[in-house]
Amino acid sequence: MTPDKSLNYLKEGNIRFLNNIKANRDLLGQVNHTSNGQFPFATILSCIDSRVSAELVFDQGLGDIFSVRIAGNFVNEDILGSMEFACKLAGTKLIVVLGHTSCGAIKGACDDVKLGNLTNMLANIKPAVAAVREPKDANYRNSRNIEFVDNVATKNVQLTIARIMDESPVLAEMQNNDEIKIIGAIYDINTGAAKFLD
Repeated sequence: MTPDKSLNYLKEGNIRFLNNIKANRDLLGQVNHTSNGQFPFATILSCIDSRVSAELVFDQGLGDIFSVRIAGNFVNEDILGSMEFACKLAGTKLIVVLGHTSCGAIKGACDDVKLGNLTNMLANIKPAVAAVREPKDANYRNSRNIEFVDNVATKNVQLTIARIMDESPVLAEMQNNDEIKIIGAIYDINTGAAKFLD
């Protein structure tokens, strides 16, 4: 597997998903096949949103991908450590930061929601809110403006990739040596399409 081939596998899987055609898999056979080890080709960081299951939207089976999920698909030390394990030790060739449209965590950050531990979690997304310059009018910089929310979701993916490169010398070196590729994508909850960001 190469980074580009891994990316193509995900793109092909999303096309199958969009056409409601699943790859012919023997899932129980995959359980047996992976019982002595795993060889996933990609690591996908996505939101916990119940509509955005990476295995389903990319039509992948057991043992094909590492799936990291957290509301708002941001990184912290634990997630970076998991990604380093996935790429450096387990051999995945691709990291995808997968945001999605109408994201509840993004909406919460746009609305400056305060609620228990959620308050600190949403602080990880606030830089993306601030980085989206338009609209300037505060009355339109909230969850009621879905275009703004989706622009923040895209910016959040981009800033998350930048954080991976800044905060993980291991992954940055692997990307610079073309051992892995780190790429962003946005999943459209209305269509099921995953648009990869170049």
